[in-house]
Parts: sequence; structure tokens; C-alpha cells
Amino acid sequence: MRVVVKIGTSSITTSEGSINSAAVSALCEEVALLRNLNHEVLIVTSGAVAGGVAALKLSKRPTDMPTLQALAAAGQSRLMQEYNVQLDRHQLVGAQVLLVPNDFIDRNQYLHARQTLLRLLELGCIPVINENDAIASDEIRFGDNDRIAALVAHSVSADVLILLTDLKGLYTADPNVDPNAVFVETVNADDELLSVRAGNSASRVGSGGMVSKLAAARIASWSGVRTVIAAALRKNVVIDAVNQAPGAGTQFLPRQRELSARKLWIAFAAQATGSVTVDDGARDAVLRRNVSLLHAGVKFVTGDFEAGDTIEVMDSAGHVIARGMTSVSSVQASAGAGQKSADLSDGVSAEVIHRDDLVVLAS
Repeated sequence: MRVVVKIGTSSITTSEGSINSAAVSALCEEVALLRNLNHEVLIVTSGAVAGGVAALKLSKRPTDMPTLQALAAAGQSRLMQEYNVQLDRHQLVGAQVLLVPNDFIDRNQYLHARQTLLRLLELGCIPVINENDAIASDEIRFGDNDRIAALVAHSVSADVLILLTDLKGLYTADPNVDPNAVFVETVNADDELLSVRAGNSASRVGSGGMVSKLAAARIASWSGVRTVIAAALRKNVVIDAVNQAPGAGTQFLPRQRELSARKLWIAFAAQATGSVTVDDGARDAVLRRNVSLLHAGVKFVTGDFEAGDTIEVMDSAGHVIARGMTSVSSVQASAGAGQKSADLSDGVSAEVIHRDDLVVLAS
């Protein structure tokens, strides 16, 4: 099997914010066990910024972007050093891979990154992957390694994605504040994965939370990859998650439908900067006929976006039915709402969203 394991900042750092050698050691030991069983393993790890905070002996984590990027640069080398030391104990070779969003959006970059990861696996290496926080400002502000892990799982055609966190898995509510919260053992492929209430990260140092893990599980599910959200501190958690042992975490079963990496990014990873609400005719056309969204079907526009931005497509009831990369700006979309293509101003695309850039989310 091919396994992607993601571990978050709060699970890999101490309460003081330094890198937790014991946590890295425990993870690498399980990775070694998987390798002994002839499984291939990729690690997606957070912790660079936290490592930089500790290395520079700062009293608290800063919030301004230039300092966060500088801390990521200072901490990444120390994070990788820790992995190299622990993997070397098992005669395994770690290989640092730093990714940015464009590595999943641009087709050539995507293929290049995929080729590199697959070649590392062929050579017997353990790819140790992180966001390139030192330059990817949008990722620090909006991103998290949960989504990166899901996109990596898609790119290498992984069999299972394991998201290690502070909780046992998914609950119907936050178990820290709601005594009636119920643990969810399995989420089927046809369940609405984001319908369960979830909060942001409870950690002071992490950027993700259950919301981002649900989003990652949805990406993986639409990629045909089984996903497990599990507790990082659980003994043998990775082995048990791979083997689908009862109680190992929340299992998210994969869908049959699979999307391209580009459409996965549009659907679940890109930041939506606005929306268009469409009439019933346009709704049916988008859902049933796999066509582009035209201006004639648009009722009104919200947000401020430019051509190339990702926006949501909503029906008259306010439900998000699709997401897409728009061919026009919000100003052009507003001016052309309800108009036939022949009546549009010169130079305005006839399509609000081309069908190749449109991902249908509703059934």
C-alpha cells in the first residue's frame, strides 16, 4: 500500500513550542514498521514556524507575515534535521519536499512534483513534505497541511491518508465543551462530510483544526483515497489506521468519482473570493448537462473577484451547487447578469465559468 501520514504542529511540538523529538521518533518508528511490511510512506509535517520560534527563543508566536515567513525558514532546517536523525535510526533516508499551491494548479508543476515524489519512493526514500511557508504567504494565512496532504495523496494515487491530530477522530460536536458529543466511527462516501459541526484549531500553534481535516477528507474521498482522522498519541495509531483496526480513528470511505488535481484544487482547496447566484434553468444545466455557466443564467453577484479567481455557484435557495475558476471579473459578471452572449460588451467572455474550470458539488 501507499500511505500518506500527516502530523500537525500541536502534535509534533512541545508545550514550550520546540520540536518534540519523542513525537518525531514515535512517528518514524511506525513508518519503519510500515516499510518492513513493504508499504510505501510519505510524511506531511507541520512545525517549521514553531521550530523557528523555539530556535530564536521568542516568548510567543508572532502574527505578522514577514516574521512568520522568516521563522519558517529558520525552523524548517531544524525540523528536517530531527526527521533525518530519527529516520536514520531505522536505516531510512528522508527527503525534504517543499510545496506551494501552484504545484497543484499548474499542470506542468503538478506533473513535475508528482514525478519527483514517485521517483523518491522508487529510490526507497521517505518524502518529508511541508508547505514552503517561507515564500507561500497565502498558505500561512489561509492554508494548512491537511489540504496539502490530501492533494499529495491524490497526486501519488495513495491508498490511505492518515491525519494525526489531538483528538480520537471526528465527533458530532466539540468533545472539549459538549459532554453529549458522539464519536463518529465511519463516514460513508455519500455522506455530507462537512455537515457535522466542527471548530477551528484549539491549539495556539497550529493553523488547522477539524474544519480543515474534514475538508481534507473530502478532497481525499473525491480522489478515491480512504482517509483516517486519528489521535497522534495513540499507540500504533498509524499501523492500526492502515489495517482499519476498530477504534483507530474516524474512517472516511472513498467515492467512486475522481477529480483531476486542478479540479480538486478549485473545488476544495482554493480560497473563494465571491459567488454568483443562478436561476433554476442555469442550475439544471450546470448539474445535468456538464455545460459552462453563461451570463444569462446569473441573477446576481457578490464579492470582489477578478478573472482567474475561484468563486462559488449558488442556487436560488442559497445552496452551493458548484465552484469554479471565473473567466470574468465581478464587475463584468454583475454588468452581464441575465444578458445573452450577443448583448455583452466587447471583450467580455461569454462564459462566467468555462465547464473545464467548473466543479459540480451538488447531486
